[in-house]
Amino acid sequence: MHLKNVTFMVRDLEKSIEFYETMTELKISRRFTAGPGELAFLTNGEGATQIELVYMPGGQKFEGKGFTLIFETDKLDEMHEFAQSKGLNPSDIHFPDPQNRYFFVYDPDGVSVELKQKI
Repeated sequence: MHLKNVTFMVRDLEKSIEFYETMTELKISRRFTAGPGELAFLTNGEGATQIELVYMPGGQKFEGKGFTLIFETDKLDEMHEFAQSKGLNPSDIHFPDPQNRYFFVYDPDGVSVELKQKI
């Protein structure tokens, strides 16, 4: 068994897509309308990581509190600088132990996203 995907109800589909494409390097694999709503699936291309973003006018939205998505990268410093340049207010880079570095940034709906690098 494995986790297939994570689904978020979002307030602004375009802003959420832009955030996840730039900060996590996921790309749209499918996008379509469903009734009054619109869905976008973003994946790492291998299908091992997939996020489903759902915009439903008047629907319930995810508030993002108490939840963190963690992505592993080999470009932590570059991504931190990028997040700063986009005005996303990333946290400082933390070094909890000799093998790991990470920082946090929030998506447009308040979901905490951690970018982590193994050293």
